[in-house]
Amino acid sequence: MGSKNKLKRFKENETFKNVIQPTREEVVEGFSLQGNWNDHFKNDNPIVLELGCGKGEYTVGLARKNPDKNFIGIDIKGARFWRGAKTAIEDGSANVAFLRTQIELIDYLFGKDEVSEIWITFPDPQIKYKRTKHRMTNAVFLEKYRRVLKPEGVIHLKTDSEFMHGYTLGILHGLGLEILYANHDIYKNEGSPKDVLEIQTFYENQYLEKGKPITYIQFRVQ
Repeated sequence: MGSKNKLKRFKENETFKNVIQPTREEVVEGFSLQGNWNDHFKNDNPIVLELGCGKGEYTVGLARKNPDKNFIGIDIKGARFWRGAKTAIEDGSANVAFLRTQIELIDYLFGKDEVSEIWITFPDPQIKYKRTKHRMTNAVFLEKYRRVLKPEGVIHLKTDSEFMHGYTLGILHGLGLEILYANHDIYKNEGSPKDVLEIQTFYENQYLEKGKPITYIQFRVQ
């Protein structure tokens, strides 16, 4: 994407009512929406997050299928989720928001028990050992998710990376956490949840065209 196109999207994001772009200081020094997201949506419906939302396909797709829930896509790259934010506005979807910030700040962004579900869709597996601290299902991140999730809250991991799939299963087993469902090739096995099969991201379509299996884990952290 050219720099002019990026700048155009950044400027357009500033006009979207469904896009929130706090500074890091605003987040860590007392974020006004922490614990108050239902006020933002003007309802008491469950809150669902998509972390590293990219173009926001899951955020928008789930919002269309579940008008009785609120969906927030989180990514640091606003030029990417511009597409999802614009689509949600065109759809008239009042249950969608996009938050431009760093995922490691999640426990500053949301209050205790404020979130019902978390989707992690096609994260960078960070295969090199020195990058383990950035893996979105490491023990540090899982603890952050636990702080904001309701007691029965569910996390979904959908990835094309067998490494990330196996690494996450190992972490979950090691911590004694509850695995609700796990499958290393969701399109070749029966029983995968509809939301996992029916919503596909831009990158997922590319992986499927290349014949790569898509993996999925559904689990709890408390």
